[in-house]
Amino acid sequence: MGLKMLCRKSSVLYACQQHVTVAASSFMCIDGVTSRNFMNIKHFSSYNGNPLHSKLPIVHHKDYVCYLPPNHRFPMQKFTKVLNFLLKDGVITANQVSEPDLPSKETVTCIHSKTYIDKFFDGGTDTKEQRVTGFKWSEGLVRRCRLETGGTILAADIALSRGLACSTAGGTHHAFPDYGSGFCLLNDLAVAAKQMILQKKAQKVLIIDLDVHQGDGTAFIFQNDPCVFTLSVHNGKNFPLTKQQSDLDVSLEDKIEDKEYLRVVKDHVPWVLDTFRPDLVLYDAGVDPHIDDDLGRLSLTDQGLFARDFWVLDYIASKGYPCAAVIGGGYSRNLDALAVRHTILHRAATKVWQERRL
Repeated sequence: MGLKMLCRKSSVLYACQQHVTVAASSFMCIDGVTSRNFMNIKHFSSYNGNPLHSKLPIVHHKDYVCYLPPNHRFPMQKFTKVLNFLLKDGVITANQVSEPDLPSKETVTCIHSKTYIDKFFDGGTDTKEQRVTGFKWSEGLVRRCRLETGGTILAADIALSRGLACSTAGGTHHAFPDYGSGFCLLNDLAVAAKQMILQKKAQKVLIIDLDVHQGDGTAFIFQNDPCVFTLSVHNGKNFPLTKQQSDLDVSLEDKIEDKEYLRVVKDHVPWVLDTFRPDLVLYDAGVDPHIDDDLGRLSLTDQGLFARDFWVLDYIASKGYPCAAVIGGGYSRNLDALAVRHTILHRAATKVWQERRL
């Protein structure tokens, strides 16, 4: 079926809140949804009757975008278009949207080195370092990266009290502690996970990364951290050329389609949730597995992405775990089509929110 699986921390005894042994020899596949305990919400409070709290929380900031030169490969304007399509199509209303604050240097240095953050924030990165990231440095770039990271932090914070929240950006999983890479300068997922732990809002965080590219930065950052589990399902031949080792890596061959892809996800997510038992899930719902993605190599359709996002979010909710979701990667010259594709996450999350009555 064109799949390889690699599990790290195979004999580690996790010691955050409970001792959980994750052994490669005991790995098992679970087919389909095994539990749908309606309103079995044990980690977060349910709807309290306030109409303002009855809809899915969305996190967005107008400065998720910044100027890029014409014809730049990165589709910067998609973030604004994602929100606009959600509003235009009536998926959300404006009063569902919260704005993040700018995280400080101190906040992001819980993950990144002070030397790197000082250089990046203050314009000290050199031409070679900028080339690796794919961006030329600007004050606007720093602001958007900080706000994007702040958005994931806010979504995680909201999810812990409301059950589910979605940002209209996020998923910069290629950023390492000391440098940026692959359009990623601050690792928002890593910073958000670590901040929730440092603030004692969570003891264990699970990162489910379904972007088509391995979350190499995130895997490296948490390789020796027993309180964060990283699961990456990605195309094995795609960027990055040199892979890191996540706690669980599932490497897919080219051209995998909807049915097989969803089966792989269903085989692995339940086992990780049931074994690790996190206090919070961060979900990277990259749309670059889509058949029309410029950098993808997989063959999912719009319907396949919706089925994936709905199943993942619904399964997490059925088990009672709070989840913050980010849009991850997606690349196309057709920005409208790409932005609509990214809204699949929020449409699926809205359906879960309504059906689970969160």
